[in-house]
Amino acid sequence: MADTVREVERKYEADSEGPARLPDLSQVAGVATVADQEPAELDAVYYDTADRRLAAAGITLRRRTGGTDAGWHLKLPVAPGTRDEIRAPLSPDVPRALAALVRSRTRHARLIPLVRIVSRREVRLLLDEHGGVLAEASADEVTADRLADGGRTAHWTEFELELGKDTDPGFLDTVEPHLRAAGLRPSKAPSKLSRALARTDPEPATREKRKRRPAKGGKPTAGEHVLAYVRAQAEAVVTGDLDVRRDVEDSVHQMRVATRRLRSAFRTFGKVLDRDVTDPIGAELKWLAGELGVDRDREVLSARLRERVDEVPDTLVLGPVRARLRRWAAARHAGARKRLVSVLDSERYLALLDTLDALLADPPLLPAAADAPRGTIAKAVLRDYRRLARRVEHALATEAGPGRDTALHEARKAAKRVRYAAEAAKPALGKPAKRFARRMKSVQSLLGEHQDSVMAREALRALAIQAHAAGESTYTLGLLHGREEALAAAYERELPDVWRKASAKRHRAALRT
Repeated sequence: MADTVREVERKYEADSEGPARLPDLSQVAGVATVADQEPAELDAVYYDTADRRLAAAGITLRRRTGGTDAGWHLKLPVAPGTRDEIRAPLSPDVPRALAALVRSRTRHARLIPLVRIVSRREVRLLLDEHGGVLAEASADEVTADRLADGGRTAHWTEFELELGKDTDPGFLDTVEPHLRAAGLRPSKAPSKLSRALARTDPEPATREKRKRRPAKGGKPTAGEHVLAYVRAQAEAVVTGDLDVRRDVEDSVHQMRVATRRLRSAFRTFGKVLDRDVTDPIGAELKWLAGELGVDRDREVLSARLRERVDEVPDTLVLGPVRARLRRWAAARHAGARKRLVSVLDSERYLALLDTLDALLADPPLLPAAADAPRGTIAKAVLRDYRRLARRVEHALATEAGPGRDTALHEARKAAKRVRYAAEAAKPALGKPAKRFARRMKSVQSLLGEHQDSVMAREALRALAIQAHAAGESTYTLGLLHGREEALAAAYERELPDVWRKASAKRHRAALRT
């Protein structure tokens, strides 16, 4: 079973005449004792695809022996200086659990040994007055050997300060002046692997030449603007995949949002990217969003129904309502979770990721892509707005009941698309787009609350049928159903005013200027 440890650390390297050993840190504020540990030799083999897909994403996968944490380690970036390390026991081959976590990066490519790094480590523990570990300071004499591509061998010394489990991150700032005074400076390389890859590259001159290639002059075009947004959302899907597999809180929602943003962008910016190419990709994104929604919708509904039950006085909670709701939520979660992981392992999903990569590598740009972004982007946002306006007007003119529920749901989807379009336009249109997106979000949020009420009533009816069949009271479930009906009616009464404020003509005019 894999365990996860969060690492908060800073890496340092010596100035040209700096020390080769750890400096004295006994005078650091808060440090009562410095405890020397036995030197250790760590032998790690780093795995990646031949084209270094994990390294490009700042991810490292290694098999390490020696030290106190021998085993397989998968390190995932969280923030600068912070990584989650997922550990698995030693085995000859890459553990399936770790390989599955990075499948959105590797897909069908093999994980192969890329670099071997041997470190002779000197360690000192910085302890507080109670003997607790504030931080671990280490100095590594490193030898790196390239195992693929006919690479070279490199040697260097690096220093690391890793916080203890319960230490305030500010302690890193407390220690740093002492390290700098001893001739150390923050390392430019974020990890041993990144430094090893750079120093053992068989063709460093060629790669450096590519880095120095001058960038294209002039202001970004509409096509470049749209592609930057599409690229960011595609990356969010791939990153979200890993979080979903780890069952990180809200990860399903975030991944689903990225798929929807991509699909909306293809439709909104159809004058920039050829829809003959993007529509089939959009259809696959719709499929993926639907699969993600199985779990996400369960999360939203479960939370809403629990809150509604908690609002009911105890004297009106008749029968095992909370127990039935817990069983319903747990059953849906278990089934949805298993299904979702199978979707992420499916050939259809992996093919979608490959298709997105191909789109970004050779984008189907139309003539409008060469235009300046302001006019092209603003027109796209306003086209989506006009579509929303028609749907809101139709919903408001529809008689209350299932027909209006459907019309309001369609308006909600249109509002979300306008909001996404305005958010995508912010780099090109600035504050007017930001304000417009905020106003469209107010419309979307109200319509979303209404749709959540519709879905809650459907779930309550299904729960009532189950409770009745089991001989339980359905009074409380009926009461909740009635309250949801009242909430939906209130949202409908509120909509005209919310729409009037959000759709003022001056807001649209600001996008054009």
